[in-house]
Order: sequence, then C-alpha cells, then structure tokens
Amino acid sequence: MTHMFRTAGLLRSGYDIDQVDEFFTHARKAYEGEVPEQMTGRDVRLGAFDMVRGGYRAEAVDGALDRLERAFVTRQRAEFVATHGQQAWLEHLASQARTLYGRLARPDGERFAPAPRHEQGYEPDDVDALCQRLIDYFDNGQPLTSDEVRHAHFRRAKGRDAYGEPAVDAFCDRAIEVLLGVE
Repeated sequence: MTHMFRTAGLLRSGYDIDQVDEFFTHARKAYEGEVPEQMTGRDVRLGAFDMVRGGYRAEAVDGALDRLERAFVTRQRAEFVATHGQQAWLEHLASQARTLYGRLARPDGERFAPAPRHEQGYEPDDVDALCQRLIDYFDNGQPLTSDEVRHAHFRRAKGRDAYGEPAVDAFCDRAIEVLLGVE
C-alpha cells in the first residue's frame, strides 16, 4: 500500500492515516474546484487528526499542511486582487491587522485573561515576547513570518499565573492570517 507520508512506525504514534488521506484528498478536490464547498487557508490550519500507533509522522504532515495553507491563501489573494484590486487587498489586510492592535496595546502581563483556576495555560512572558515581535513588525518593519508565529512555543503555567489558551490561540490564528496575506 502506498502512503502519502512516511509512517511513524508500528510502535510510535502519528496522525491517523485514514483521516489525513481523506483530508488531503478533499483539500485537493476543493483546490481544483471538484467539490462545491469552498476551503480556505484557515480551514487547513484548523485541521486536526487523531494520534494513533503507526500513523503518519506528524512533522511531515504538519509541513505539508503549512504549504497547503499557503497555497490556499495565495490563491485567495490572487482572486481578491483580480476582482477588487491590490489597494483593496491591502486595506483588507490592514483591517485584519487592526483587530490585533487592541491586545498589542495592552501592557505585558495584561494582554489576555488568565486561565481558569487550577487549569493549564500559557506563560505570559512567552506570549508577551511574541506580541512584542508583532509590535516590532507592524510599527518598525522588523522581519517576522507566519511560520514564526505558527511555531511559537509557549511554556506552560497554571491558573492566574497563565494566559488562557483559547484567546491566545485565536489571536495567533489572526496574526498568521495577516502575515500570510503579505508573504
């Protein structure tokens, strides 16, 4: 049997082969216009698979997902620019970027609500460091890529000493969308 990706081996866990194959088959059909429903870069980014013994190696699938997301965003940008023009695309991106500014303007340690009591969350110093990189990108033109945001690592913290994960994850998703739109 031919697989789309290398497997993790029989004794190691990886992404469920059937789920991954189904996702990539559907994504290819959506990209080529063979299915009626639209698929976006965000849909690709939010794709998730069960971990199973003997599944696909996660790093190989994750790399392919990153490339697939970029392809969908590139196509979306080209279609938008063809219909509305380059200036409208830049205004669209600026509007998306403005949604990030509210959090970026807050002081370190106060950008996101704390994690619920006794629950795991993200170390605020790590998240704030990424926010500072975004500020430097927007305000000073410092380099930053969507991959750097996508692969940012936040140490774990607990309860009131942590930022709640859902708001941070949603913020990072929006930052990735904005960065992909200009890359």
